Amino acid sequence: MLEKIKSTLRLIIPYIRSKHFWKHFGLVILFYLVVVFSTMLYLDFATNHGERIAVPNLVGIAGEKAKNRIEELDLTYQILDSIYEPNLPEGTVVEQLVEPTSLSQVYVKSGRIIGLRLSKKSQLVEMPSLLHKQVQFAQSILDQRGLRCVIQYRPTAEANGSVLDQRYNGRKIIEGERIPIGTVITLIVGQNDEGEPLALPNLLGLTISEAKYIFDTLGVSSYTFICQDCLTSQDSATAIIFSQSPEYIEGTTVFKSTQFILSMQKGGGGQNP
Repeated sequence: MLEKIKSTLRLIIPYIRSKHFWKHFGLVILFYLVVVFSTMLYLDFATNHGERIAVPNLVGIAGEKAKNRIEELDLTYQILDSIYEPNLPEGTVVEQLVEPTSLSQVYVKSGRIIGLRLSKKSQLVEMPSLLHKQVQFAQSILDQRGLRCVIQYRPTAEANGSVLDQRYNGRKIIEGERIPIGTVITLIVGQNDEGEPLALPNLLGLTISEAKYIFDTLGVSSYTFICQDCLTSQDSATAIIFSQSPEYIEGTTVFKSTQFILSMQKGGGGQNP
């Protein structure tokens, strides 16, 4: 075994000492250095090594203005999604990714994508199925989803007080259709005991107590008061009615089961105009 090793070394050592070996060895080293330095130069060029762009703070400004500022810096943007913010103008930047350099101390290179989340004033909800449900239960479901309703009664021998149809802007609306929060849904409710028709009262300019007195006199029990700017019970007590549904038209009649929607504003002092 030892003799074999000695014999192999006697063959290798002269080759290592030869010019042929050192010539090829030098070429290998040179090739390696060329590859390494070429790769480093390419990476510097491809990654914009040493470039530093400060990311501006875009939160709170209009989306179009934010896009222009991003493009001026040789960056790109991507709209991630919209967030329901009713108190902000439509399309305002609510959140950005990457964070501004003033907060994160992070700089970026040209071409970096800045993600934007913009505000929107309307939020969509799915319309539930209210068919064959009692009207009070149907109203509570709509309230939970931020939807409003107007009730119209239809004479029927059966399904007294149950929803026969649900409509949006005059057309049937099916379960699962997405509509904006605050939408008014018309519920067609069955009624088999309408009684004698009543003259539609004119409630404009009245207070809650005055309107309730008229309803009690007429035997009407289905009504809703809405006062968006009333903050206290005193505000509600002195607010006046400026809109009613059904709309008052002289000579029009309604049934006792008609649903009244009354819109009010505070500061009326309880006086008729």
